[in-house]
Amino acid sequence: METSLHRELKFYHAVDADSVEVWVDAYRIDAIDAKGALIEIQHASIAALRSKVSQLLSGGHRVRIIKPIVAQKWIETLGSREGPIVRRRKSPKRGRAIDVFRELVHFTRVFPQTRLSLELVEVDVLEQRIDRPKHRWKRKAYEIVDQRLLSVGDRVCLASSRDLWKLIGSPKLAQPFDTAELGTAIGEARWFAQQIAYVLNKCGAIEAEGKRGNSILYRLQKLPPRRRTA
Repeated sequence: METSLHRELKFYHAVDADSVEVWVDAYRIDAIDAKGALIEIQHASIAALRSKVSQLLSGGHRVRIIKPIVAQKWIETLGSREGPIVRRRKSPKRGRAIDVFRELVHFTRVFPQTRLSLELVEVDVLEQRIDRPKHRWKRKAYEIVDQRLLSVGDRVCLASSRDLWKLIGSPKLAQPFDTAELGTAIGEARWFAQQIAYVLNKCGAIEAEGKRGNSILYRLQKLPPRRRTA
């Protein structure tokens, strides 16, 4: 079932109401913007869009993937789907733009490409839940009824390997470097730095250059000027 959050983001980015939920080349598209680019709002992993985006790009279309990053979330627990509100609290969890690398691991055959942009958009949301009866086989003690958009914040546009390097803060590293050094430089665990290095390597931001013991060494490639996005 479509959430209010997804629907509101479609209308937020569409040029008008007639440009929401349209069919293009046998695909249903979330929205079309004022410049004619096709917009896909993706809350789940962007890997699920690989085939669809590849086909649309092959057809000569410009594609914008909008990835909401939940900056702040308020949680309302309802007595039932119709209410009333039983309790309300602010979630301590905050989404991070850098976490998109976990999804890009499975998207490097598509990104980067000409006419494609991946936009990380900070949003504040209201999530409504109802409690579930407690059963050991239930993974969660609640069911999400709906998510609603409260506000839209900062946006990070990724369209090239240069943008990926900037997303991790353009760290100053001795050349060559390994993933332990990368992790230290950006303040992340080594396992995550390994995922980031994999994406950066596949997307052309860094290149492998031998080994130091069991560690692969990488060198920063000369990054091209940032191109204009779709």
